[in-house]
Amino acid sequence: MKRNKYLKTVGDIKDRGRIKWTALMLPEHVEMIREWYEKDERVPKPDLNEFDLQLMQEEMDIALKRQCDVIIRSWKAGAIHTHRGVIQGIDAKSRMLIYGNQFEKHRLPMDEVVSIVIVD
Repeated sequence: MKRNKYLKTVGDIKDRGRIKWTALMLPEHVEMIREWYEKDERVPKPDLNEFDLQLMQEEMDIALKRQCDVIIRSWKAGAIHTHRGVIQGIDAKSRMLIYGNQFEKHRLPMDEVVSIVIVD
């Protein structure tokens, strides 16, 4: 006997749950719901004060001198991204943080960086 995986029996009633409503939704509605969920998941940009920026600068200097692993958190387009690697340099002219490992290099705009943590 083949069973429908969406079919649930509640008492004497056979119910298909959410599946029965998908035929009634227009593609525009589905797109609007997805956009709504994306807006709900957005994170506002952290407001860093002078003290936070000073601490981040000190962590960056120590990590650059010691060449140790760091976890860098950046904010872009409403989301926090996590990066891991060794800070290899700072390009002051283009305001980019250069980090990576022995195989690859990445560049990250300094304006997007919200925290730097040294990993021991």
